Amino acid sequence: MNQHLVHVGLVQQRCGPDPEANFAKAEAGIREAASRGATLVCLQELFRSVYFCQTEEHKFFDLAEPVPGPSTDRLGRLAVELRVTLIASLYEVRTPGLYHNTTAIIGPDGAYVGKYRKMHIPHDPQFYEKFYFAPGDLGFRSWNVAGVPFGVLICWDQWYPEAARLTALAGAKILFYPTAIGWLPWEKEQYGERQHTAWETVQRGHAVANGCYVVAPNRVGQEPREGGEGIEFWGQSFVADPSGRIIAKASATEEEVLVVPLDLDAVDTQRKYWPFFRDRRTDAYADITKRFLD
Repeated sequence: MNQHLVHVGLVQQRCGPDPEANFAKAEAGIREAASRGATLVCLQELFRSVYFCQTEEHKFFDLAEPVPGPSTDRLGRLAVELRVTLIASLYEVRTPGLYHNTTAIIGPDGAYVGKYRKMHIPHDPQFYEKFYFAPGDLGFRSWNVAGVPFGVLICWDQWYPEAARLTALAGAKILFYPTAIGWLPWEKEQYGERQHTAWETVQRGHAVANGCYVVAPNRVGQEPREGGEGIEFWGQSFVADPSGRIIAKASATEEEVLVVPLDLDAVDTQRKYWPFFRDRRTDAYADITKRFLD
């Protein structure tokens, strides 16, 4: 038996206006993943609700909760029952007026392990996240839970090689990207294919450049917004191996649970023969902290 083999679960689901119904669906997905051998399960971004950032409305602040809090308590009981590690994306209230897009990690003993707060916050048509979320302030880090070293980033973070690199340098052999990304109706025909290809390609690049696995669970389905057409989330949650090869991909239109075996020895092998960490010119990178080189 390969002691370095970990079975990872991804839960891709539709979400509606009822947080309890969404939570129940996520719980069913976790149970399915565990029944198929998963010991580490990641949910999509903001799994408890619709993607409310399509509009700017104060009522959605009521969806936020402390982290740790009620959802991590509930997930902790589930983790103990199923003996799984859970990665769950939540809307965190720190204090009234200060909110974060946060992912909590819960160990197989039910204990709250820690959290990551989304660092890069977009603000684009129907992705009005700066209205709802303050930028993360916990930095980029890795956890080792049940012998599996992994890091968590969130959606818009996936476009930034610095985030992937720093998380990998912190020890992660798997990068998780809980995601909510899709097409705006008026853009899909002209830009849809290239947008999706870019999303996959940049994350596959992170896998190659860091010699690690990338795991990206995305939501699926059409979510309307008040006053207009909504976003068509494109699903297609996927896993890329340390060479950037996609080894599993979910449906573009249907809810789905993926369970994918990941050989952590393959990370060590990839890094040994493609020694990008060795050849980094750390003495030459000081300008990376500047906004732009004029």
